[in-house]
Amino acid sequence: MTKGYVQSIESFGSVDGPGIRYVVFLGGCHLRCKYCHNPETWKIGNPNTTPMELAKKIINNKPYYKRNNGGVTFSGGEPLLQSKFIIETAKILKKDNIHIALDTAGVGLGNYEEILKYIDLVLLDIKHVTSDGYKYITGHSIDESKKFISALNKSNCKVWIRQVIVPGIMDNDKYLNGLLEVLKGINNIERIDFLPYHKLGDNKYIKLGIDNPFKDIPAMDKEQCNKLYDKFMKMYNQYKESLK
Repeated sequence: MTKGYVQSIESFGSVDGPGIRYVVFLGGCHLRCKYCHNPETWKIGNPNTTPMELAKKIINNKPYYKRNNGGVTFSGGEPLLQSKFIIETAKILKKDNIHIALDTAGVGLGNYEEILKYIDLVLLDIKHVTSDGYKYITGHSIDESKKFISALNKSNCKVWIRQVIVPGIMDNDKYLNGLLEVLKGINNIERIDFLPYHKLGDNKYIKLGIDNPFKDIPAMDKEQCNKLYDKFMKMYNQYKESLK
């Protein structure tokens, strides 16, 4: 019997997809992003639920999030590390016509084409735009992320892009130009979000006894982040117009 490890559940998510979301946080992640604010999600714990048990919880909440044009979002950690569990849960949910989103960095265990059959929306985290930068930020090769994007482009999934902006790394024209080139290679983008790097997770590193590689990096100024976003969206929209 397939079982998964669900670390926590948020029944009123408002930033994890359209409408109100029932957000399922799955434990486990191969990446070690220097700006991660949820290091407690890195390890996969002992399996604690079955697809049917989780699906029942999600369906029981359907009257609430459905009337708010929402659905369920599988997040993490990295949910793709538990793709079989998600697939079996999603098959049950689709019988109830529930909107399913996947919040991912695209670094799982493969079989991406199969899981994407059951996903309506992918919230894709862009960690960095170059191979060296990606390795520096995550400690991992960019290759697996590229494999996921290739599978994503073959699917019918809508895509929301999420880019954390770390001061001194992503807040410059060179990075914005690189991001534009990356997004040119991703289909069905509906939305792009810039997320300013914050320090809210710093205490978690202390409690877990984990070194925080960005402990001396200041939080990203929100106003400056918004200016960068406006600048980038002007670039991106010009590119989209050029395709017409």
